[in-house]
Formats: sequence, structure tokens, C-alpha cells
Amino acid sequence: MRQLYCDLFITLDGFAKGQHSPAFFGLLGPDLETWIQDEMARPQDIVMGRVTFELMATMAASGSDPSSQQLTDHAKVVFSASLPEPLAWQNSRRIGGANLSSVTALKAEPGPALRTIGSVSLVQSLLGMGVVDRLRLIVFPLVLGDTGQEPLFRGLPDMSLDLLDSRLLDGRLQVLDYRPHLLPRS
Repeated sequence: MRQLYCDLFITLDGFAKGQHSPAFFGLLGPDLETWIQDEMARPQDIVMGRVTFELMATMAASGSDPSSQQLTDHAKVVFSASLPEPLAWQNSRRIGGANLSSVTALKAEPGPALRTIGSVSLVQSLLGMGVVDRLRLIVFPLVLGDTGQEPLFRGLPDMSLDLLDSRLLDGRLQVLDYRPHLLPRS
């Protein structure tokens, strides 16, 4: 069975974006760039929700992102009930909404590891289903209490996280690699 990695950039208070925050919360540095390049170079199938897919497809088509060709070359799976087929972005396929049976079937297919990039609502659904093998958070040293958007942990069931690895990037960003476990409901 393939492993499912969920990678997200978040603030210390758990927001995936801020109302006025630029890309990478304005803290892109050489270590983070190298981490992104190294992760994109690994064999993987990229898993996205519709919003992230449309954004990334537009960026790849314009060539504005250095990882555009790598993203285009990777197989991409989009969980969406509303995207029309066929998908225009090369190496992409659509699966209806994310549910336990569709995710389990995807993980059972032969192929490389599965990895989400962005797609906060999809990651929340996957975590809630208990199908995430690794949750990798890149924590930015910011608190966006008043302007934070897309809170990662709101609405999730209780879970424990086993810390598998941690790493410091650019002297300020923390990469935290966890194995999540849903806690039993009482």
C-alpha cells in the first residue's frame, strides 16, 4: 500500500495563509527552496483538491514557478466532483469527492508515494478519515491571530501525533514530520 504524505506550510498558530501574507509568508530562504526542490524531485503522485489544482495548473501553464515542469511531469490526482473532464493539465486525472473508499483504493494502486501540497480542506478530510501516513508541517514563526485564514486544526477529530523527525530551515522555520493517529471517541 502506498504511503500518503500531507505537506503544509503553517504559522505557529496553525493558519495556512494570512489575509495580507505573501507566498511563503514572506520568509522564503535558501534552505526552504532546497527543501522544496528536493521534495519535488522525489518519485510521487501529487494529490490535490480542486482549488489547489486550478491554481497550480495556471502557474504551470504560465511557467511562473520554478517547479512548474516538475509539477507537470508528476502524475496528479484531483479530488473534485465539479471539475469537467478531460483535465487539460498533462498527467492529471480526476476522482470524485474524497471519501474513505476512494482514498483507500488510490493508496492500493501500484505506484510511488502520494503527496498533497496545499489543499487544506482536502488534508483536513484525509486526517479526519485517518488515512494520512505522514503529516509534515513547515512551521513559520508567525502568529496571525487576527488575520489568519484556513486554520488547519479547526473541526478535526482528536488525534495524537508521533514526532518522527524535525529539522530547522533558514534558522527560523521548523519542519515537523508526524505520524497521526485518531484518538478513540468516548
